[in-house]
Amino acid sequence: MFDSLSDRLTDTFDKLRGKGKLTEDDINVAMREIRMALLEADVNFRVVKDFVARCKQRCLTADILSSLTPAQNVVKVVLDELTELLGSSESKLTLMQNRTPNVIMLVGLQGSGKTTAAAKLAYMLKKQGRSPELAACDTHRPAAADQLETLGGEIGVPVYRGDGKDAVAIAGQAVRDAIDHLRDVVIVDTAGRLQIDELMMQEAVDIKRAVKPDQVLMVVDAMTGQDIVNVVTEFAERTDFDGVIMSKLDGDARGGGALSVRAVTGKPIKFVSMGEKPDSLEVFHPDRMAKRILGMGDVVGIIETAQANADAAAAEDAERMLREGFTMDDMLAQMRQIRKMGGVGKILGMLPGGDKALRQMGGDNTEEQMRSIESIIYSMTKEERARPKTINGMRRARIARGSGHSVQEVNQLMKQWGEMNKMMGKIRGMMGPGSNRKQQKRQLQQMMKNMGMGGGMPGGKMPF
Repeated sequence: MFDSLSDRLTDTFDKLRGKGKLTEDDINVAMREIRMALLEADVNFRVVKDFVARCKQRCLTADILSSLTPAQNVVKVVLDELTELLGSSESKLTLMQNRTPNVIMLVGLQGSGKTTAAAKLAYMLKKQGRSPELAACDTHRPAAADQLETLGGEIGVPVYRGDGKDAVAIAGQAVRDAIDHLRDVVIVDTAGRLQIDELMMQEAVDIKRAVKPDQVLMVVDAMTGQDIVNVVTEFAERTDFDGVIMSKLDGDARGGGALSVRAVTGKPIKFVSMGEKPDSLEVFHPDRMAKRILGMGDVVGIIETAQANADAAAAEDAERMLREGFTMDDMLAQMRQIRKMGGVGKILGMLPGGDKALRQMGGDNTEEQMRSIESIIYSMTKEERARPKTINGMRRARIARGSGHSVQEVNQLMKQWGEMNKMMGKIRGMMGPGSNRKQQKRQLQQMMKNMGMGGGMPGGKMPF
């Protein structure tokens, strides 16, 4: 995601950091490199021209903040302008409180990912406590309704198919069906085409007129690049959509489409799809995305992800660990928590410089490492997992054979467990009878942070 653009911009700023004072020539060189970086990222050339002109004007005329170096001032200007380009502030999905059901209509070209996006949006709304229903109004693409029904079944959301012939009638019937079954949101999946044509556009207009949606969202393939401009402009004129869902953003190293769409249409990006799983649809935060593009990470996003996946029993688990020690089952529980957050690769990518570090390491192989750890732990008996101290040399050899790993790898895992258990002993000593409840709570929270509860491996590293 934005890999090449992020690398080019980071390199440009690195060159500026070595200068004590920036001249106008330095600014011109930096702006030229930024222009080339954006064009190579397939950003619309008019957008690039306006963006660079604004950045240059601000760099040459803005007051220099005394708390920042000259190079940092340039970075701040580019960050501010990039945030503005992406949308300035978060644009939330607006649903009416006095209407049931709310109707959300998805439009876009064939292959843009509308059907998958519809299911992901339904999953997100369901997690927020709503009761969504999907309407299969793509009557032109073979098996489109079957695909939507399969996706709906996977996430436990009903799909209304109707007679499968008249898209406008199906949309209206789906709304009535939602009323009958007390569902509060209907997501209408419409047909797409290989290119913009009059039949598709008129059908979308007719559906919109029939169900009067509260929100019309256009699903756009991020890999479309600056060609996206022609597509969204046509849809904006005919269906007047309210926002964009950017699909397949995780598969686009350039990101030109995401940087062009709002500047050209004025329509905000509301969601981005960052993977194939139902929970991979994320609310789009322009400021956080701008920081990630500039290699500054998204620490707030990490915190929110951890909070969203927090286990209510985590504090109880921590107290049990203090009494009984850290077990191999606890290590398995941590790895499950990491997966809930999207995996180590996602977490690392949200750290400052994390995306670049991942690429330099040749990609994220931590999932494979975690599977190796799991295979070793699952080769232990129930008693061994609960009381790792009982695992002697003979048992380690048996576990290694059973898991298909070497004794050395088993030893490394045991060493990691030993370090964690030692830390437990220290904390147990700190939380003696003399400490009050407030102190204990604070110490428990610090212990959970050190252990990586809600994200991270014990000690912040992998056993091997």
